[in-house]
Amino acid sequence: MTTSNAMNPLLEPWNDPHGLPPFARIVPEHFPPAFEAAMREHRDEIDAIANASDAPTFDNTIAAIDAAGQTLFRLTVLFENLAASATSPALQAVERDWSPRLAAHESVIYQHEALFARVAGVYAERESLALTAEQRRLLERFYLDFERAGATLAPQAKARFAEIVEQLAALAAQFRQNVLGDETAFALTLSGDELAGLPPSLLESAREAARVRGLPDGTHAITLAPSLAEPFLTFSERRDLRERVWRAGKERGAHDGERDNRPVAARIVALRQEKASLLGYATYADYRLADRMAHTPQAANDLLTRAWQPALVKAGEDRAALTELARELGQPTPIAAWDWMYLAEKLRQKRFSIDDAQIKPYFSLDAMVAAMFDCASRLFGLRFTERHDVTLYHADARLWEVADSEGKPVGVFIGDNFARPGKRSGAWMSILRAQSGLNGGTLPIVLNNNNFAKGAQTLLSFDDIRTLFHEFGHGLHGLLSNVHYHRLSGTNVLMDFVELPSQLFESWARERDVLQRHARHVETGEPIPEVLLDRLEAASRFDQAYATVEYGASALVDMALHSLPRGEAVDIAEFQTAQAAKHGVPPEIDFRHRLSHFQHLFAGEDYAAGYYVYLWADVLAADGYTAFEEAGNPFDRATAERLHKWIYSSGNSIDPALAYERFRGRAPAVEPVLKKRGLL
Repeated sequence: MTTSNAMNPLLEPWNDPHGLPPFARIVPEHFPPAFEAAMREHRDEIDAIANASDAPTFDNTIAAIDAAGQTLFRLTVLFENLAASATSPALQAVERDWSPRLAAHESVIYQHEALFARVAGVYAERESLALTAEQRRLLERFYLDFERAGATLAPQAKARFAEIVEQLAALAAQFRQNVLGDETAFALTLSGDELAGLPPSLLESAREAARVRGLPDGTHAITLAPSLAEPFLTFSERRDLRERVWRAGKERGAHDGERDNRPVAARIVALRQEKASLLGYATYADYRLADRMAHTPQAANDLLTRAWQPALVKAGEDRAALTELARELGQPTPIAAWDWMYLAEKLRQKRFSIDDAQIKPYFSLDAMVAAMFDCASRLFGLRFTERHDVTLYHADARLWEVADSEGKPVGVFIGDNFARPGKRSGAWMSILRAQSGLNGGTLPIVLNNNNFAKGAQTLLSFDDIRTLFHEFGHGLHGLLSNVHYHRLSGTNVLMDFVELPSQLFESWARERDVLQRHARHVETGEPIPEVLLDRLEAASRFDQAYATVEYGASALVDMALHSLPRGEAVDIAEFQTAQAAKHGVPPEIDFRHRLSHFQHLFAGEDYAAGYYVYLWADVLAADGYTAFEEAGNPFDRATAERLHKWIYSSGNSIDPALAYERFRGRAPAVEPVLKKRGLL
């Protein structure tokens, strides 16, 4: 099928009142010609800037680059959202074909010699130019973008650098699709005593998962979506089935055949080594961290080690307690990785008289969405109005108009909260439009994706609630952005700062005042009893060593893998095994992500040599929330105003360390995060 540009809805003006794409009219075949036209338009814009006869200035060069390529940007973010949330074989074919082409186009822009000469000319005169702080930041960021994209390399090295970028984009698409293929292929069907121990909410979600997959009525299915797999590992009495689900999750991408990600990941590592070497860095980790708050791999490793050692000690104590409980229950010992969550839940019930089956009826998805909106209103004055007359890309997605306290539009928020075939696992925030001052000002369109198990009443665990608030923290980072330049907007910040707004917002999910307002029994409407809140608070640090170790193991192996020098080939499975032995990773806990399905590292480049950022940002978040505790009010107005101005609204218009200090009044302390995790 061919589609002329004149009939292509992707290239028409998007006249929806919210600026949304015409989802109902879009088919995968529209993207290739639209990408061709948008890339051509972007190249023409760039050539016009590069070949201008006037001397380079901030306005005719730097600001002009920032304003260029808007058609391509809107198409790319739309395509990426559909490929992640509502893919199909046809869309995956376009992704495989066009990911490397789009990467090659980006190299053409950032290796454009005449364009970079003009950027460098403005950069050389930056001290004598009357630039605002935001303009100075934009100039510095663009110069660094060009430099890190190979603009300063000799011609032969520059060409090789572009080849590597293109190959990496193709491999990342292959990696993503392999993981999704393994996730889609797995569904454990259950009946009879195979359902033993599963709470009603999980049974309902398992029935819905079976229905979506076209299985017979009455069938229950457990998929690898965390909202199904993790509760199953927590509650199922069938140890053999827990093992099957655990192994299926850990072995994604690690099977011989067409979806084997082990050689894909190894090739990605080799290309990244070469890419870093071309730019003069000893390792890929050195290259990535040069433009992060941590600055060096050593600084990241030091932080990880500071949490790792006490977490290992505490995990050993916890393992002993779980082993003793297993003996009491007549369960096999030594315990295995598929036993930990099950036994931990039993121990939590024993110690705190609380379990997820008891808690979940108070935490419906709708109530918790209302809770997070209420927090955003009390902190930042935002108002959310749902619209039911808008066509989106899937029936699960919902749209809210966002306004400030005076009714002035702020942006659009889309929530897509349910797991389904054709949607990748995990949780993430993305955009369909970025905030900026371009063209008189553009308002953001922000999306949150979660993978909760769908049911007549979707009930959330407390981990689910943290995930919901976490992604909404990212969403607020996009919605509240208040900068002029597109490059500096929203979440376009250093990677070890980007998780701060999200992890900080999780703190309000634990606030008693918030839970008293919104946690109501799904059937009776009764508020959650004070005694349950007391137990929740008492249990808040329970099993934190497990969470810290499984995360820390993955962060350490990421840093080690990307610290290999150029030319050192790696067998992904053997490397992970060796790292487990080196760091003493308990087999009963294992890695949160094995390398064969570690999408943070290999489905793209953002978190490569950067999985440590969650702990780095958690240091900032835990310390940052103490500002509200010191004020004696989780919604203290003055503290919230500083948070709004310096963390959620400033984008990349200011150095992140300076932004944090202006919010907090000092540099962050590490003790609050260790206390939060029960590791002091």
